[in-house]
Amino acid sequence: MKHALLSFLLLAGLLAGTAQAQQTLYFPPPPAVGTWATTTPQSLGWCQPQLDSLYNFLGRKHTKSFIVLKDGRLVLERYYGTYTQDSVHYWASAGKSLTAMLVGIAQQESLLSLTDSTSRTLGRGWTSAPARKEGRITLRHQLTMTTGLDDTPPAPCDNESTSPGCLLYRTDAGTRWAYHTGPYRRLLDVVAQASGLAINQFTNQRLASRIGMSGAWANGIYYSRARDMARFGLLALARGTWNGAAILRDTAYFRQMTTPSQPLNRSYGYLWWLNGQSSYQLPGPQQTVFSGPLIPTAPADLVAALGKNDQKIYVVPSLGLVVVRQGNSADSPRLAVSSFDTELWRYLMAAMQCRPLATQNAIAQAAAQVFPNPATQTLTVSAVPAARRLCLLDATGRVVRELVVAGEASMSVAELPAGLYLLHWLSAESRVLAVRRVVKQ
Repeated sequence: MKHALLSFLLLAGLLAGTAQAQQTLYFPPPPAVGTWATTTPQSLGWCQPQLDSLYNFLGRKHTKSFIVLKDGRLVLERYYGTYTQDSVHYWASAGKSLTAMLVGIAQQESLLSLTDSTSRTLGRGWTSAPARKEGRITLRHQLTMTTGLDDTPPAPCDNESTSPGCLLYRTDAGTRWAYHTGPYRRLLDVVAQASGLAINQFTNQRLASRIGMSGAWANGIYYSRARDMARFGLLALARGTWNGAAILRDTAYFRQMTTPSQPLNRSYGYLWWLNGQSSYQLPGPQQTVFSGPLIPTAPADLVAALGKNDQKIYVVPSLGLVVVRQGNSADSPRLAVSSFDTELWRYLMAAMQCRPLATQNAIAQAAAQVFPNPATQTLTVSAVPAARRLCLLDATGRVVRELVVAGEASMSVAELPAGLYLLHWLSAESRVLAVRRVVKQ
């Protein structure tokens, strides 16, 4: 009896603590009802010189809008060029994380189950895979990017194609992680067909209208204003609740959505990117597993909705932060993850912690990765902020391979003799940013 009473008291304490934490969050009223409360960065101890550096960095990187919420209140809100608070922009693949929330809502309403074969809703033949293989693809596989379908189908198909003729069998579902937008987009059709509502109707009724968010799906892409992205980020920060109302009631689903969903890419949940994991994979045909966290300069508990051309929604529960960025690509166009993530958080953490910026070399050394090592055929080389050239030197210091880069790259070493080499990441000014030893077998 004593043990039961103690367990009850501990549980009550935990629930009270959770409720108290939720109460500290501020939820803005709908735009037509009231204004969004603000907090000054100075009241939080953030430093203006570092904030000025952050603003300048954002401007140089083709940013259109930038928002930071602290516990729900607006701390930073900047717009660049002709872009304004009322301008609408695409989310790109950041919309995948919105879809994950919608799937969770549909499941809690018993409209579908993650263990359902996708064919149950879309019918047989939604892919070109053999019927038995197609039948093994479930909604969970679509949420985790493990459908086994070919993410590099031959032209005229591409990664985003959704027609059956472009969704080709490559391997069994659940055995390979690959960032594949085509099968993901069919999840929107699954939700629509399971609910009997158009996807915009379902989104608005079940989520958007309940949190004061305005936006719309068009051709599988969500469009909205920056503040709408911030509202969605705040919903994620509040773990699916909004001002006491449960939007996503299924707490188990939310936990699964924002923790590693499979062992192949530990930095991927249900269409959310996860920081602080031991390894990660990036979008693209390569199957390289990089060691270390996704964004080494950001808090470990960060989760993110990331889209092409650097559309970003970052959520950091430990700091009560939501960070939104819209704009054009900061550097060369990348799918979801880019070196911009690491650079942005270097500036933002410096401003929040009121400290000098971490040196570029320290960031570069942390980001520099090369796989496999030892290598026999091809090296996959990670992106390093500000790196524009790769040089591979032999034991005599002679350059034997050189590449111009703007992100992750591949370098052939098949014809090089076995031995020890040094790989240099160089800036545009030919300054060495990072060095890694490479063994050629």
